[in-house]
Amino acid sequence: MIRIGLTGSIGMGKSAVSGMFRRLGVPVFDADAEVHKLQAAGGALVPAIEARFPGSTGPKGVDRQILGKMVLGKPDELRALERIIHPAVYRSRQRFLARHRARRMVVLDIPLLFEKARGRALARTVDVSVTVSAPAWMQKKRVLARPGASAARLRQIRHLQVPDHIKRQRADHVIETGCLKSETFAAVRALVACLSAKKGR
Repeated sequence: MIRIGLTGSIGMGKSAVSGMFRRLGVPVFDADAEVHKLQAAGGALVPAIEARFPGSTGPKGVDRQILGKMVLGKPDELRALERIIHPAVYRSRQRFLARHRARRMVVLDIPLLFEKARGRALARTVDVSVTVSAPAWMQKKRVLARPGASAARLRQIRHLQVPDHIKRQRADHVIETGCLKSETFAAVRALVACLSAKKGR
């Protein structure tokens, strides 16, 4: 099995590229989606997050905007949240890999693949790293179109993430999304074909 580590900064189009891998029949583990599930109403992490961050949850589970205000720009609080989230996501990822162990390749969609010690450790567990990239102006436009987004929040998030130009240098492959979707899909399809050919040798 080839493990593809897919990453990219906020607003770069990583979710769209994940969807393209799925269209091509490649199973995708989406770390962000898993966190959303764990933090939704009835999610396994809701009690622990409420206990550590009182007032951050409600009938629908974790209120991500409220929680974000509690941790952004506060390294100690962010680390406390990560200590709650990361072990649960790791267990989910291991279950995903076990389910798909007979597949030729899988994608591990990991937003912070190149960030911090935990991310760098994850990077060593994948066979191929892929970063999704777009021009900075397009990234900003996409992010600011989201509900509750602001330029200040984008700056905070960028500060926490490895800059795009460094991710491009570290990755084995770069998928561009600052172009037509058909061009991005063609790049994803070519990458899958290339990796499949290598696996078949």
